[in-house]
Amino acid sequence: MLPGPGPEKKPAEPCCELCLREVGSVSRHHLVPREEGGRYGPTVALCQPCHSTVHLMFSNRELARRYSTVEALQAAPELQKYLHWVRRSRVERISNRRRRD
Repeated sequence: MLPGPGPEKKPAEPCCELCLREVGSVSRHHLVPREEGGRYGPTVALCQPCHSTVHLMFSNRELARRYSTVEALQAAPELQKYLHWVRRSRVERISNRRRRD
């Protein structure tokens, strides 16, 4: 007897490259912001909470000069408390907007 079709595999959830959680959706983050010359540069997939927090914590200039790799972002002292919290959380969306100067 031939085996029948196996159980249907559920597509894998996307993974945030900063917090490393499986999440419902991700967006592309330019490691060097477009405004700083990174329009065609490398991007990483970030969940909405991480993407929002990165842009809340750092200016585009800081991102371009100090945090142009995902490893640099993961090691950023300013993000350690946030990363510790979000990795233990199931949050999919947060509302934290960059303050306008």
